[in-house]
Amino acid sequence: MIRIPLRPLARILDAREKGENPDAIERDNKRLRHEDMQANSRARAEGRLLVLGAFFFIAFGVIGARMGSFATSDPVEPRSATLGSVISAARADIVDRNGNLLATNFDTHALYAQPKHMIDPQRAADELVKVFPDLDHARLIKDFTGDRKFLWLKKKISPEQMQAVHEIGDPGLLFAPREMRLYPNGSLAAHVMGGASFGKEGVAAAEVIGVAGAEKYFDDYLRDPANGATPLQLSIDLTVQAASERILYGGMKLMNAKGATSVLMDVHTGEVISVVSLPDFDPNNRPRAATSGDQSDSPLFNRSVQGVYELGSVFKIFTAVQAIDLGLVNSSTMIDTKGPMRVGGFNIGEFRNKNYGTLSVTDIIVKSSNRGTGRMALQIGVKRQKAFLDSMGFFDPTPFEIVEASGGQPLLPERWTDLSAVTISYGHGLSSSPMHLAAGYATIANGGRAVTPTLLKKTGPVYGPRVMSEGAAKAARMMLRKVVSQGTASFGEVEGYAVGGKTGTADKPNPSGGYFEKKVIATFVSMFPAHDPKYVLIVTLDEPVETSGDKPRRTAGWTAVPVAAEMIRRIAPLLGMRPTVEPRTLADITLTSSN
Repeated sequence: MIRIPLRPLARILDAREKGENPDAIERDNKRLRHEDMQANSRARAEGRLLVLGAFFFIAFGVIGARMGSFATSDPVEPRSATLGSVISAARADIVDRNGNLLATNFDTHALYAQPKHMIDPQRAADELVKVFPDLDHARLIKDFTGDRKFLWLKKKISPEQMQAVHEIGDPGLLFAPREMRLYPNGSLAAHVMGGASFGKEGVAAAEVIGVAGAEKYFDDYLRDPANGATPLQLSIDLTVQAASERILYGGMKLMNAKGATSVLMDVHTGEVISVVSLPDFDPNNRPRAATSGDQSDSPLFNRSVQGVYELGSVFKIFTAVQAIDLGLVNSSTMIDTKGPMRVGGFNIGEFRNKNYGTLSVTDIIVKSSNRGTGRMALQIGVKRQKAFLDSMGFFDPTPFEIVEASGGQPLLPERWTDLSAVTISYGHGLSSSPMHLAAGYATIANGGRAVTPTLLKKTGPVYGPRVMSEGAAKAARMMLRKVVSQGTASFGEVEGYAVGGKTGTADKPNPSGGYFEKKVIATFVSMFPAHDPKYVLIVTLDEPVETSGDKPRRTAGWTAVPVAAEMIRRIAPLLGMRPTVEPRTLADITLTSSN
């Protein structure tokens, strides 16, 4: 802006020439300048008033429109807005092979408190401990009268408990909706289910996550909303599982064992029809993991996959079938089992120092000769023995679909020498789980093709690579049949089902070194019917003692075998198997005239 001077020189000089007063020019310019400033100030003020008026007009218009919309809309409860991801509580059901429910969701509530909203904290604490005796009364008083604004009291409550809390009538006690995992069969198949708990939690919902067993292994599938209407179907048969658990529990008590496990497997698919580990627990109220002592004493310990043991003479059939498959022997080949036999500076003895003399390969298995299998193992050699056992899955944890299976790593010798080959041939020096053993025997039972244990239902045979010839597998099955009909497993005979199998009694390792003197792991592996096996059954007892005789008996023939026989007798009909007459050769049949 160009500012006009108050005393312009040209006008001052002109006024002086005309004899006029130059100060009048300055006064006139000041007056014009002030009038111009007043005009500008008035225009600025009028503009501001116009803008302010327009703002108030628009604001009142918006408020009026919003009030009008409220007046014409339906009333609804306000919803609180929260930051973060939405908690999904949905979880798919789990069913057995026949569609029977094993795990599902159940609507319940959690209980929490807002102490600032409580009317009478002292009375609320007094009444709560009456409903929930496990709550600490002194702690409740401290929390309710302190500075806390929010605290969880119970993660799950029953409808009766919820009603009792309602009757307390304190507005500071509130309920949060929940979906909890429910196992309607209680402890049945507890180690398979594993259990579930709450993950991320909010007042409006909490996510349910698997913590063990199949619940954790299949957690991603079960939590996927897309699978909410599609239950996870397992290979387990609920009725067979219930019968197996009942019989095994009775057998464990009868044989004074501290623990037991059983595995029933389909030899053509690898499906595990039942798997039991005792002692067990109720997954609806899963106990805490043991923090000290022997973990195998905990009910959470799954003996079928985590119990890695030297399983004893049940391994002898693997040595025999490999030797037959390699053409080194046949079932009738005679082998000298007389002592002494020294390998690597150690003497190889027989059970109770027996001396069987010269035996056929079949009789080596029937009589369970350590020296006989040891001499076959030396013929096989270390390299071929290792490759064979590796092909049978004895070097790695079983790929069974529960998280605990990954911890069942077999224990192998650091240096696999000739002595290792001999001791492993009769089940010492290599530790594996009953699930490994079931898969190995299923391979023999189905004709020599490896199978992988699975917890998922299959629609047909699922075979892996062939690891032995069909002829060798058939010869091994005939040997196992004779173990029951003539040998150490005579108590395993079940009329109509032609059971074949092998006993194994292994000294139990002492954690401080060596072995316990009078503690064993007793195992019986059976397959039925032996001429055309459909199933393999493993029964293992931890520290059994049979006391009906004059002296305590601990061998598998007296402990595990009778339990397995009773189990087969009870579950075979449940599997749809009818008792049949065992096939015999014509030499055993006498023809007579009907006249």
